[in-house]
Amino acid sequence: MTSNSSPLLVRPIHPTQPRFPWHHFTMRFSSTPRGARLARHLAGERLDAWGIPYGSDAHDVLTLIVAELSANAVRHGRVPGRDLRLRLSAEGATLRVEVTDSRGESTPALAEPSIDRDGRRGLLLVAALTDRWGWYPCIDGPGKTVWAVLDVRLS
Repeated sequence: MTSNSSPLLVRPIHPTQPRFPWHHFTMRFSSTPRGARLARHLAGERLDAWGIPYGSDAHDVLTLIVAELSANAVRHGRVPGRDLRLRLSAEGATLRVEVTDSRGESTPALAEPSIDRDGRRGLLLVAALTDRWGWYPCIDGPGKTVWAVLDVRLS
């Protein structure tokens, strides 16, 4: 047997690419409670398709973030006749959620919840569950975008 006829050695290939190398999803929804629920539902489906399975901690956290930011956009950023926009993006192990509303004069801020008042807990949840969050004013018209980033480690 010559060296050219030796059996081929097969080495296992370990992927160097992240689990979800790059994904992007953007959609507009009516600025209503129904639109916010639909945004949360479609975000959950998209995350599952990207490899973040239903029932995983990352999936639950990300859908909660979408729900909170969408609900805030409906409650505090609603302008009749204008939609909210949901944008999800994944690059490597980092996922970013952005929700844009049409009202630029109200600015998001963390506030202490009160026992005699409903609400005021959404951004506290977002801040506690994500690695970082913030907001910026829209440059192409009235409104603002609130964003949150979560670094996901899947095994």
